Amino acid sequence: MGLRSEQWYAGQDRNAYIHRAWMRRGAPDDAFTRPQIAIANTASDLTPCNAHLNEVAASVSNGVYEAGGIPLNLPVVSLGETNVRPTAMLWRNMAAMAAEEMLRANPVDGVVLLGGCDKTIPALLMAAASVDIPAVVVPGGPMLTGTFRGVPLGCGTDVWRLSEEVRAGTLSQEAFNRSESAMIRSRGHCNTMGTASTMALVAEALGTVVPGVAGTPAPDSRLLEASHGTGRLIVELIEKGRRPSTFLSKASFHNAIVALAAIGGSTNAVVHLLAIAGRLGVDLTLDDFDRIGSGVPLLVDLQPAGRFLMEDFHHAGGLLAVLREVRDLLDPEGLTVTGRPLVDHLDDAPIWDPEVIRSRSQPIIAEGGIAVLRGNLAPSGALVKPAAASPNLLQHRGRAVVFDSIEDFHARIDDPDLDVDADSVLVLRGCGPRGYPGMPEVSNMPLPKKLLEQGVRDMVRVCDGRMSGTAYGTVVLHVAPEAAAGGPLGLVRTGDVIVLDVENRRIDVEAPDFLSRTPSEAMTAAFAAPKRGWERLYIDHVLGADTGADLDFLVGSSGSEVTRESH
Repeated sequence: MGLRSEQWYAGQDRNAYIHRAWMRRGAPDDAFTRPQIAIANTASDLTPCNAHLNEVAASVSNGVYEAGGIPLNLPVVSLGETNVRPTAMLWRNMAAMAAEEMLRANPVDGVVLLGGCDKTIPALLMAAASVDIPAVVVPGGPMLTGTFRGVPLGCGTDVWRLSEEVRAGTLSQEAFNRSESAMIRSRGHCNTMGTASTMALVAEALGTVVPGVAGTPAPDSRLLEASHGTGRLIVELIEKGRRPSTFLSKASFHNAIVALAAIGGSTNAVVHLLAIAGRLGVDLTLDDFDRIGSGVPLLVDLQPAGRFLMEDFHHAGGLLAVLREVRDLLDPEGLTVTGRPLVDHLDDAPIWDPEVIRSRSQPIIAEGGIAVLRGNLAPSGALVKPAAASPNLLQHRGRAVVFDSIEDFHARIDDPDLDVDADSVLVLRGCGPRGYPGMPEVSNMPLPKKLLEQGVRDMVRVCDGRMSGTAYGTVVLHVAPEAAAGGPLGLVRTGDVIVLDVENRRIDVEAPDFLSRTPSEAMTAAFAAPKRGWERLYIDHVLGADTGADLDFLVGSSGSEVTRESH
């Protein structure tokens, strides 16, 4: 079978002439008979974690050309978690759709996907799965460890921690401000086990990254070496016809879930993996994350659940060292972009620092993973990450303190007259995909100032939004159906008793009339109601968090065929 790009470049008619002539610009004649490799590049100065990807792209390009391919830089939508309002998650599906359409529309035989910040790798994998041409990911890598007053800083995690200390009066505003310039030491994404690190590592366990590459720090020259090698590999993928649909299977997602649990990864990975599986037609459900992951030991001692940072993790042996410890829990049928099973890459993967990566016999937590809760408050499911929670709160009964919107929360949380104590359950709603819109990272609500001043550092919190992968605490999130979709969360009232029972996977409201109530007018008035543009399209078509929050018309794939010419 010939190259896909021959549909544009082969032949002697007017259209082939136009396609070749406009792309020639100094290229040799044989450039149009070689594999055409798009480098889907999310580099952007407004996505600081991805700003270095042009350098990575240059190394990929060298590898592509060396292997006989033609590298083609393809800038794609870039989403920076720190700056984009109201939330980068609002545009994950748009970025995936745009990348998919550009890959399909252009004379491209294969693609190297360059991502770093949280939504970029998931969006690119969703796109590649839907267009189904040979594809491989190069993660941009974490930043190096910053320090402040002799103490390592975990970006994100220490923002939450230090800001709460300021509110509690135990850290001065001046000291907090001084830490700002020390936190981000180098190029790269967050150096905690946040969503960016999680998705890079999970993408490797899924089989879409060359084994051993994910987690390489962004400034490390070995990332450029790996990028060069990946550029060569994509040409091989085209020669072998190794498309996402040929090696990504239920076994691949099984291995990704095992990895997610063993590294103590972000809950955001759940919604992204569900969306990617939906593009491939793989039958992955919320319950698979609990069934497969709940018995996996947590082996990685990284912030936010532990002590260390991604640079330490890389030096300690990285993902392959972790997976070697849980090899018996992996599905041996799960393949990788190399054409070999993931388990075949684990033979030479020792742990170099047993403090950072624990052995199977000495786990941080014997059974880690992400727990999936159900009950009358979350009939379609909700998540909690036990490793990031307070053990004493995993079984809890408390009085609800309800906030109808993020604005309501900000207006009242520090009110000294707020009727709240350490046993209360903070409930924030209207923050799901449709309600906000976009399902923002607001579930890890700051605690009431008056309780911080009393020494309280964690409370049970319940929300239909998401939580930053760098955050921590006893947070029940992704509550589905969301309030804006008619979910029971919209019926809770302040004073209701909420019962959390993680061991038995339950989250319930003790109120006899609970489900017969009408929703709060203040809540419904705060739901997003855009009149036009992407937000309008998004709200009309977005699915629930329990299935990946993709758009209903984007689930599945359309392949790579384009039947009509442009002239």
